[in-house]
Order: sequence, then structure tokens, then C-alpha cells
Amino acid sequence: MFFLAIETSCDETAAAVFTEEPAVLSNVIASQTDLHARFGGVVPEVAARAHLQRLLPVIDEALSKAGVKLDQIGCVAVHNTPGLVGALLVGVSCAKTLAMALGVPLIDVNHIEGHIYAARLAAGRDIFPCVGLVVSGGHSCLFHCHEPLEFELLGSTIDDAAGEAFDKVASILGLGFPGGPAVERAAAAGNPNAFRFPRAFLHDERLDFSFSGLKTAVLYTVSGRDLSRPTPPPSVQRRADLAASFQQAVVEVLVAKARQALERTGLKRLAVGGGVAANGCFRAALGQMTAASSAELFIPPMNLCTDNAAMAALAVEKWRRQRFAPSDLDAMPAYSAKR
Repeated sequence: MFFLAIETSCDETAAAVFTEEPAVLSNVIASQTDLHARFGGVVPEVAARAHLQRLLPVIDEALSKAGVKLDQIGCVAVHNTPGLVGALLVGVSCAKTLAMALGVPLIDVNHIEGHIYAARLAAGRDIFPCVGLVVSGGHSCLFHCHEPLEFELLGSTIDDAAGEAFDKVASILGLGFPGGPAVERAAAAGNPNAFRFPRAFLHDERLDFSFSGLKTAVLYTVSGRDLSRPTPPPSVQRRADLAASFQQAVVEVLVAKARQALERTGLKRLAVGGGVAANGCFRAALGQMTAASSAELFIPPMNLCTDNAAMAALAVEKWRRQRFAPSDLDAMPAYSAKR
């Protein structure tokens, strides 16, 4: 049984082929970083048009690398929520067309829940029930993952997501786009204790996040409170110290909330996904925390942290339960989860 999966939720055009085990046979990603870098962020219309140009060649490459022909595909899966609506529509329209033409089931996959399933893919075994932490450019969420298809939201960001804060701070420091890798590179030469930035909700019982104030604190440290007055760019060392101190603040909050979630649920498994999960400082801190808590840490390799289509292998779980999508499946840009 071969599945074809499509991902176009933001600025990565991706396709993957996997089996019902699930075993990933191919995972092809066409990045749009070069298109958006000069804007300092993702431009939705540019992303959608790039998906239109790149999706079919990416699907062809995924099939070729898997050694599978299109008429051998038995199911088509697609991320249809959440994301940029124009970008999502490209993938959803393509998936619906392929499923209809091939006469095979169509399965909708939640992009956020797919990030947690990437940890299951990397583990090669069942990891549920677990605490799930998704940390990406658009979302920072904690879940009680009862099973692969039953997620209970424990907490989420009330303003900026962690990845969004990385992008904005990178812009403030003049480090370029994408912000996550840029901040991490700069932070490597910095002192994480040089600046004491705020850590919102660190000692609060609720499992929510807030990174907007942290971003603003970095801005005021760099430019002062009177933003109308031009300020010289920080020196190389000061920039590195700012990046390291910001990164440390984000990591401390994320790890602390993950620890709280483990304690509150009584679970001993933590699965982490999303682009920020590729951050080396974050991964190391999670490893130390879970070891101290006698908990198992499931975190994907770098290529499965950022947006990809392989994590849509969550569709296998729906396929086993015969939970297929209707032919009028639509893109849903907003993410909704039950608490």
C-alpha cells in the first residue's frame, strides 16, 4: 500500500511517498527561502504562486525516488490545516484532483498534529500516550496526546509563537531570514547571561506561552524606547550576546512548560516537533530535562522538524480507521483544538 502526501501549508513545497507500516520511501522538499529572504518573512501570495510552479515537479521527484508509479498510489494525503490559505489551497486542490483521477481515498491531515507524528516516525515505534510540544514559526502548543488522532490542548501562545519571535529578533539584530538558524549561529559566540530578558509565565501554573514581550525587550535593548531616533547597529559581540540571551530565555520557558506538562499529566514521554525543535540549544536542554525527570524524549532529526510531507504519514492512522476526507475537502487556515 503506497501513500502519496502533499505539503504546501507555508513556504515549503513538499511531497512524500510512504507505506502503511509507516515506512518513508521518499521525502522531497523545495524550499522557498530564497524567494522570501529579501522581504524578511514569508509573503503569502509569493508562496502560493511558487507552490503552483513547483508542486508537480516535486511530486514527480518523490515518486521517482520511491521507485513508485503514480498508478500504484492507493491513497492521497494532504495537509489542509492550519496554514496560509492560498498556499493550502494549492496542495488541497492538487490532492483532490489526484485522488479523484486515481479513484483512491483522500485523507486530510492536520499539519500541527503531523509535527508530533514526525517524532513517531523517527522513533520507529509507538510513542502514545505522550505530552506533545509543537514549536514552529506560527504555533507554540502543548498537548496531551492520548493517541495519534486524539489531541487535548493543554496550552498555547497568547501572542507570538516562538519561531515568530526568532524571526522578529533576527530582523531587529540584522541577522537575516530565516531567523531561527541565523539567531542560533550568532548565539554560538555569545554569552547567554549577558542580558536578563523576561521569561513570561515561567512560574505560572497555566501552560500557555507569550513571547511578544521578550521580542520587545530585545528591541528596546538594541534601539532604546524612543524608536524614532536612529541608533547604530550593535557590535558583533553585543549582537552575539543579545542573540544568546534571547535564545536562552525562549529555551528556558519552553523546557519549563514541557516539564510542567509532564508533571501535570503524569506521563513519562515527551514528543517535540516543529522548526524550532531543530535548535541545538533547545534539543540539549530538553535532553537534560527529560533525563532528570526519568522521561523519554522523542524528537525528530533535523529534516523532519521543519515543514515536510513525510509527517503526513499520520494519514496511515486515519486509513486504518477508514476515516477518509470528503471530495469537497477545503483548506482551513486557522487551527482549532479542544482543551
